[in-house]
Parts: sequence; C-alpha cells; structure tokens
Amino acid sequence: MARFDAIVIGAGQAGPSLAVRLAGAGMSVALVERKLFGGTCVNTGCMPTKTLVASAYAAHLARRAADYGVTISSEVGVDMARVKARQDMVVTDARSGVESWLRGTKGVAVYVGHARFESPRAVRVGEDLLEAERIFINVGGRALVPDMPGVNEVDYLTNTSILALDVLPRHLVVVGGSYIGLEFAQMYRRFGAQVTVVEKGPRLIGREDEDVSEAIREILEGEGIAFRLKAECISFRQHGPHIAVGVDCENGAPEVLGSHALLAVGRRPNTDDLGLGKAGVALDPRGYIVVDDQLRTNVEGIWAMGDCNGKGAFTHTAYNDFEIVAANLLDDDPRRVSDRISAYALYVDPPLGRVGMSEAEARASGRKVLVGTRPMSRVGRAVERGETQGFMRILVDADSREILGASILGASGDEAIHGVLDLMYAKAPYSVLQRAVHIHPTVAELIPTMLGELKPL
Repeated sequence: MARFDAIVIGAGQAGPSLAVRLAGAGMSVALVERKLFGGTCVNTGCMPTKTLVASAYAAHLARRAADYGVTISSEVGVDMARVKARQDMVVTDARSGVESWLRGTKGVAVYVGHARFESPRAVRVGEDLLEAERIFINVGGRALVPDMPGVNEVDYLTNTSILALDVLPRHLVVVGGSYIGLEFAQMYRRFGAQVTVVEKGPRLIGREDEDVSEAIREILEGEGIAFRLKAECISFRQHGPHIAVGVDCENGAPEVLGSHALLAVGRRPNTDDLGLGKAGVALDPRGYIVVDDQLRTNVEGIWAMGDCNGKGAFTHTAYNDFEIVAANLLDDDPRRVSDRISAYALYVDPPLGRVGMSEAEARASGRKVLVGTRPMSRVGRAVERGETQGFMRILVDADSREILGASILGASGDEAIHGVLDLMYAKAPYSVLQRAVHIHPTVAELIPTMLGELKPL
C-alpha cells in the first residue's frame, strides 16, 4: 500500500490544477488517470471541436469571398484528412502539456490505470493500492446512448467517435437538436456534407427562449441544414449502405436515409465503474455524485468535481470547482457553488453567449423586469464584418437595478457577454455598465446603448 496525503482521480480540468496546488502546499499527492490526460475538454470536447469549427469557418468564409470583393479562381475544397490532422495536432500538444506538467511537479505521483474504491480511504489502480485521508473525484462524463429501437444494430457515431473521421460523410443525420448536435451539424455542412438534424422536441435547444431557438434555426436553415422536429419516436435500421433513421414527425417522410448518424442527445457521468458503493458515496437517480455547496460528498474526506457531480457541464464550471475546493481547504476562503452565475456559449456561427436568466425565466420569477434589445443589423461591427444575423437582449430588475441575464446571438457574442457577466458578479446597478465608455467599433459598445433603451417586459 502506498500512502499519500491526497488522491486525485481524473486528469480533467479540475484534477491537475488541484493536484499541483495541494503539492505546492506541501502534501504528497497521487494523480490517477486511466487513459487521456486533459479530460473531455482537451480530448473530445472544446479543443478538438473548436478547432474543427475554425476550419469550417475558413471554408465558409472562402465561399463568401465575393461578398467582400475577393476573387478566388478555383472552387473551394476541403481536405478532411488535413482538417483532422490539424485537430489531432492541437489535441496532442495540449494533452502532452498536461501530462508533462503533472509528471514534472514535485510531490505529485502519476498513476495510469483505472481507479476503483476499495474503502472510503483506499483506491486500487491495477496492482497498486493507494490510501489517503482526502480523495477528490474528477472523472467527467461521456455521451448518453438511449435505448432507442435499433440503435445497437447500426454503426452510430458519438461526439467522441466522430472526431476520428478523416472523410466527409455524404449525409450526416444528427439526432439531437441541442448544443453539441448543432455545432457538429453546422461544421459538417460547411465542410460540404448534406446534414439533417432530428429533434424530439418542438424546437431546437429547448432551454433557450423561443425567439433564440427560432433565430438559430433560421441561420442554420439558411446554410442548407434540414430539420425534422417533433420526432416523437426515433428508431434506426440498416438500409443497404445507408442508416435509416425513423422519425415519427407531423410532417415529412417517415425516415431519413443517411450515410452516417451522430447521437447527440445528452451526457452521462463516468461513475458506474468506480466502486463508489464500497466507499459509501451517494449518487442521485441519474448517476451523478451528490455533493454539497462546497463539493463535499456524503462521505467525509471525499469530494467530487467537474461533470460527474451534476453541478455543471462545462470546462469553466469544472475549473471553478477546483477553485472552490482549493479556497476552502487551503485559503480559509469559504467559496460556494451557489455563488456561481450560470454562463455558457453555443458555438454555432454566429455564436450565442448566455448569462443568467432567460426571458422566460425572468417572466416566471414574478419580478418587475426591464428589457433591452438590439438586432445585430444595427451593430456597426457586425455590419462591417458582413455578419448581421442574430440579436442582443438584456434583462434588468426594475427595483434593484441589477442585471438578471443577457443573450447575445451574433458576431463575437461569446466574448461580448463577459462585460455583462462581470457586472453581475459585482452586483452593481446596470447604470455602471450603461455609463461605461466602450471602444468603437466593437460589439460590446452597443450594450450600454441597449441599456439606455430599456422597456418594461
């Protein structure tokens, strides 16, 4: 048995930073990773997908070259093998960087293998038995594959396996009209594939306001992506060389024939093979580890961070989990998950930046709400770039004058939203942002203008 002050299971976004921080505080730390250092973000999430998004954007912009007065003498082509090679290079560099950082940190012992609890203080990794008074779980999640009729009879893709493609699908059928599915749908359409999105609900990204969902659908339809909504009974079968995806929709053919099918219908935590029962760690009905506001499990001395705790499904929330744990353990700084403001982005083009309440949530809150809106067609920077799709919206509490939430669907929306987010954390009145003098020409400069035009919701 090897004894440590702390064991960290998983080298995703929270685990490595915590391991290094604990080691810097003088603790001996074992870091266990069963396969790929860097977790979802580095290997199958943010970095590879945003690299592909960038390649797809380059192809899209090249096809629009004439709109900017630029002449391209030959047809724009996409070399998928080179696109994949670029993706692989970005991922490999990032992954090796994380591993080298950990292996080079004094006080951190790296173990490669599958960690399983044998007791609340002991974890087995292959033939090694590790023991510590503090154990931190950072095992992430993976694609959910529901038991839909015929799904196991076809060679479907997930957000992980699709990254191995180095050829262009003739017709990609994306099952799931939410964040992951829409990003892949647009990028593969821009690479040149025919794309159909199948969604069980009546509209895309159901957690967003209806006008946001509709605007995104219109943007993607404008690029030639087909949608089959209200697909109440989705099924799969092999039809010669094709995958037939059955859709019980109100309109259209009963099946969509594709060369490839991508399942993008949700995520599940990697908690089913850790031996958590031997440690007595409680799970919720969906398999997420139950934690309190400081990310402690029901077992003293065990914490859970990142996607496996159900408190967030993003790289930035996972990293914030590390910050919360480190602050409470090492800095005498009582930080909490409930202090976090919901913020995220949808990386279609143009992107959607979101923070705080949606309009529907603000209406349901019973507050007296003010709203400001502005179409991107009235944002100078968007006009100059020839990217005027989308709109901006901001919501304010009329009594406290604090910002409740904002949506920016448009050019640089994922960046411009941060000025709003920062003010919300400061709990300052919206007039602070309204009176700020922003740089011209930018997208963010129109946020103060929008705040000057607030109206009752």
